[in-house]
Amino acid sequence: MKAAVKTPKGDFEVREVETPKICRPDWAMARVNVAGVCGTDLRSWMAEDPDYEGKVMGHELAGEVVEIGKEVRDIKVGDRVVIETVLGDDTCEWCRAQQYNICPHLYDVRAESVSRAFAEYVVGPAKKFRKLPDSISFEEAALLDTFSVSLHAIQLSGLKLHDKAAVLGAGPIGLAELQLARLCGADVLITDVHDYPLQVAKDLGADMVVNTSTEDGYEKVMQFTGGRGVDVAFECAGGDSMRTTLKQATSYSRNGGKVVIVGGFDEGISSFELEWQRIQKGEIQLIPSASYALWGVYPEMVMCIDLLAAGKIDAKRLITHRFSLDDINEAFKTADAKEKTNAIFVAIMI
Repeated sequence: MKAAVKTPKGDFEVREVETPKICRPDWAMARVNVAGVCGTDLRSWMAEDPDYEGKVMGHELAGEVVEIGKEVRDIKVGDRVVIETVLGDDTCEWCRAQQYNICPHLYDVRAESVSRAFAEYVVGPAKKFRKLPDSISFEEAALLDTFSVSLHAIQLSGLKLHDKAAVLGAGPIGLAELQLARLCGADVLITDVHDYPLQVAKDLGADMVVNTSTEDGYEKVMQFTGGRGVDVAFECAGGDSMRTTLKQATSYSRNGGKVVIVGGFDEGISSFELEWQRIQKGEIQLIPSASYALWGVYPEMVMCIDLLAAGKIDAKRLITHRFSLDDINEAFKTADAKEKTNAIFVAIMI
């Protein structure tokens, strides 16, 4: 099959590789139709990392089932599916409690099967192949991973009707967070350093948008909340931006408020300067949020499928660019240069 393989310098080489095989009776194979360029993928772009060299990557994908194992009953060949790539080892205590998003072996396990979106075919446990209604396109479905991450953060936050929320970062995660927070009945302010995603945020119902490269975010938050600060701040920028945005998020929070850390860190030790005395004296809660799993008896990705099918969230508005798999390096360049390209969600058509 054709796949995009990581090179020693961190970009991709598109070439023929061995097609994966169904190795267990409860597994399935799908033909990938659309994959997305995630911020996590982007942080490894053009970075020399022996752990990634020669690997097929990508974890936001949708496609069509082409083969099933003999024990598979819930899906069939021809089904349109979104593939959940949060996959634990199914043996640890966290997996047994359906908290597979915090499985200690999550990233090792997923990389061996479902987290190989930048290729023509992918295999994995059939239980992770979620059927799509006809009303959801493959492109929209590729964003369901993003919405599921944002939904998990909403659940952890306890956000409720009439709360004031701040979303820091108007990328795909932040714009999904905005929509879900609005569904909860919260008033939402969203920040970014670029005007285009803030215009999209306004179109999606943001109560206030703030460009923190030209405006005072703290002053705007105080104006938005009557001087109190927000009930919940969602840090959705991640990466290097967190040195600024995590500090902003804690300053935007009211006493007794919450800061949910949704954006991703790089591996290893990260150092951030925060106003720890204020955080302690104000009993501001810092809540890490990792991927998604089940909430009660409901798979969070299935919840997002239902919300999208019902027209309660908008994935289509987030899609700004489309590239073929052959042009994956151009896709990553476009996503990386969002201040020039206005990229939000970059789709790779396979």
